[in-house]
Amino acid sequence: MISDPTERPAAGIMQQMESGIRRIIAPNPSPMTYWGTNTFVLGEGDVAVIDPGPADPSHMQAILDGLEPGERISQILVTHAHLDHSPLARPLSEATGAPIMAFGDALEGRSTVMRDLVARGLTSGGEGVDASFTCDISLSDGERFTAGGLQIEAIWTPGHFANHLSFAAQDIVFTGDHIMAWASSLVSPPDGDLTAFMASCRKLAARQDRVYYPAHGDRIDDPAARMSWLINHRQAREAEILATLSDLQDTTVPTLTREIYTETPDALIPAAERNVFAHLIDLAIREIVTATPQLEANAVFRMKDEKK
Repeated sequence: MISDPTERPAAGIMQQMESGIRRIIAPNPSPMTYWGTNTFVLGEGDVAVIDPGPADPSHMQAILDGLEPGERISQILVTHAHLDHSPLARPLSEATGAPIMAFGDALEGRSTVMRDLVARGLTSGGEGVDASFTCDISLSDGERFTAGGLQIEAIWTPGHFANHLSFAAQDIVFTGDHIMAWASSLVSPPDGDLTAFMASCRKLAARQDRVYYPAHGDRIDDPAARMSWLINHRQAREAEILATLSDLQDTTVPTLTREIYTETPDALIPAAERNVFAHLIDLAIREIVTATPQLEANAVFRMKDEKK
């Protein structure tokens, strides 16, 4: 993580990243967005925009001002419906006539397990869902199209968010919030799904791409190493949860969280609880743990092979 503010790239300035790829950073730095949302511009002439960002008129103007004379935005691609990624899509579409392309609205792609949890009262954890988001063109997993003069493949990568897409252009992948260099991706049920997240990680890893461009922070020049770290990080957390659960036997999400996150400030404990619950949902789906009376945030969890 960049700790010195003077080292952060400036917001609002169009930067050439490599041939056919430019980046302009939104002015929304925070502990969740790092230096801000990376908005990418693909191609020349008729260009495509990936993740226009938050509903900030100054950022929209910076995007438009950063284009070369005669260029126009022909497509708007959105990785997922979080407030730091998608709200500017509609105003930018109205200003340019460009269609919005995404997997679907904020609820699209949710698993049956997550829908059931919502039906039993589980709500989002304050991560900033853009509930009003809609797209003009719904993209399916593996769909190929031309954007900014580049051949693009839409890759459905749920996990951080159910409607999350990554966009591949040859050996380059724009990974949104699924894979970042500065932090591991937040997986918070019901919008986040750890079972889907791990499957999406392995799906991207199998591609063996040259570089990742995430929606926050710098580019990732060794995708294989970063992916290996993220998978190992999640597996290590799972092992820690299982070991603690085995010691405590019947226990709850808050108790498990306090046992594991012993040095975490109180203000961050709710996010830690969401992370523990995400792992427990995945473990329950894989029939490694049981939840009583049913799978929900307030359930009592135990190892499945332990006798009552």
